[in-house]
Amino acid sequence: MTSLRQRAAQGLKVGDSFTLSRHFSDADIQDFAKISRDYNPVHCDARFAEARGFRAPVSHGLLTASLLTEIGGQIGWLAAGMTCDFKKPVYAGDRITCHWVITEITDNDRATATVTMTNEDGVVVLQAHTRGILPRAEEREILSRMLAEGDPSNGAREVCALATPAMLP
Repeated sequence: MTSLRQRAAQGLKVGDSFTLSRHFSDADIQDFAKISRDYNPVHCDARFAEARGFRAPVSHGLLTASLLTEIGGQIGWLAAGMTCDFKKPVYAGDRITCHWVITEITDNDRATATVTMTNEDGVVVLQAHTRGILPRAEEREILSRMLAEGDPSNGAREVCALATPAMLP
């Protein structure tokens, strides 16, 4: 199976689509609150969340939207903008599937994509549009070399994206 990064190294085109799924845990939500300093009690306190009409604390919208950036990061998309419409709450343990489709590419490698995220019941929880710059020929060559080296800066190995092969163990 071809990875997202391999597909980017080969060159992306209109109609290319990418899908991935993830569960966000209570710990993910708590960690995101710490990183973002967004301690809205709707994310952190069951009583407050229930008073707002939710069955439990909900995931931060931007944590959910991070599936969009996960795909973007894997394909080397340099984001220029994104809009998100948060449709339904996401709770810890929900399986969220992100489906991303490239809808337009201009002559200067600027692109747009639509993104739909659904929960395990097929309910749309987030819709988004993103604009960005695709990897150009030189960058695709670098992606190919990275892949040949085992993709050492890919987060799957939890190595900082700024690492070089010489910095790796």
